[in-house]
Amino acid sequence: MSAPAGQESPVAAEAVVDPDYPVTPVPLHARKSFLSLAVVLLGFTVFTPTMLAGAQLGSAFALGDLLRVILLGSLVLGTYVALLGWIGAKTGLTTVVMARYVLGYRGSKLGSILLGGTQIGWYGVVIGTIGDLTATAFEWESDVAKAAVMIATSVLMCLTACYGYRGMYWVSAISTPLILILAFWVLFRSLDEVGGWSGLADVQPNATMTTAVAITTVVGTFVSAGTQAPNWTRFARSGNQALLACVIGFLIGNGLMIFFGATGAMTFGQGDFVLVLYDLGLVTWGLVLLFGNLWKSNADTAYAFGVAGAELFEKPKKTPFVIYGSVIGTVLALVGVQNHLVDYLVLLGVFIPPLGGVVIGDYFARWRHGGMPEGERLPALNIPNLAVYAVASGVAWIAKEAEFGVPPVIGVVLAALGSYAVGRAGLNRRLS
Repeated sequence: MSAPAGQESPVAAEAVVDPDYPVTPVPLHARKSFLSLAVVLLGFTVFTPTMLAGAQLGSAFALGDLLRVILLGSLVLGTYVALLGWIGAKTGLTTVVMARYVLGYRGSKLGSILLGGTQIGWYGVVIGTIGDLTATAFEWESDVAKAAVMIATSVLMCLTACYGYRGMYWVSAISTPLILILAFWVLFRSLDEVGGWSGLADVQPNATMTTAVAITTVVGTFVSAGTQAPNWTRFARSGNQALLACVIGFLIGNGLMIFFGATGAMTFGQGDFVLVLYDLGLVTWGLVLLFGNLWKSNADTAYAFGVAGAELFEKPKKTPFVIYGSVIGTVLALVGVQNHLVDYLVLLGVFIPPLGGVVIGDYFARWRHGGMPEGERLPALNIPNLAVYAVASGVAWIAKEAEFGVPPVIGVVLAALGSYAVGRAGLNRRLS
């Protein structure tokens, strides 16, 4: 990986000892099969908290309108992530390392801080949620028992992430089918409660939500995490394989989880399937769904802040940063971050998608035919692209505050168009 002009990258001077290649391109011999990649990405998006977003939609839309909103939102999300995933496969690089070529060698640290910091926060939220729901299930009053569950599950997730792609693949292969079977089973129970699909179609909404806000909700469920899809698609053997795997994970998988949450809200008045299972007296199965699902998703989260830390501090191994971030996230969970940080993380969701937009636009303007070569000499700061990112993020934030349009989409489109324009105009000159 290149350092600023006239400097040698610390990474280039060291042998890469991490089999996940966190700061260098994944070589062809280390690429994975399409089935392997699809399993990992589907396991990433089959995520219990996504059903909470679906619950909001289920309360506000009748079945026909609900399906249209989920389809439109999933198409937007799937298209965005698929483009980034395709670029990841073509370059073999993570999102944060691609940001070096787009924002400059030092400017990319902004991306590492945003993506890594947000994922540490989400890691803490998930760990805290596991502790809270486990305590609820068993009616624990002791904070010590709840804290022990948080620490134990965090250690398990951290170890999975340390094993990298291989560890996450096996967890996905085991847990995802079980979770989907259980989710479909509860869907069928929901249909029994209301008299089938016709009964579900007759359920009237008890809340209001505009279509634009609803699509924003669908896109927002995974747009921040989806920006880091190249972390996994860089292992694909071709761009087309990466694109199709992203469609399966982010369009189909994420859309299904939103739909499951929506039907739970429409039928039981409860959008979280874990709590639906509790209401049905199936505490054990509720915990199976909870741990199996969040184990894989949070291991992906730990992996993401591990590779972000490796880029930020220019080290060839992700493992130390997986461990450090897991410790910080666990401490945040122990002090109750899940009760305070969600709004902050949603706000960051406005500022992260434009980063993906800048990567997409700049890649198609400057790098598509020649790739992002490891020996490329890069500026410390790519001022034009940094300015595009700042403007796109600002407009997306204004749109969010004004409740206008779909802020993540606005940010991505403006950033992609802006970076493509300055790239084609030659404002971002290569140094070599």
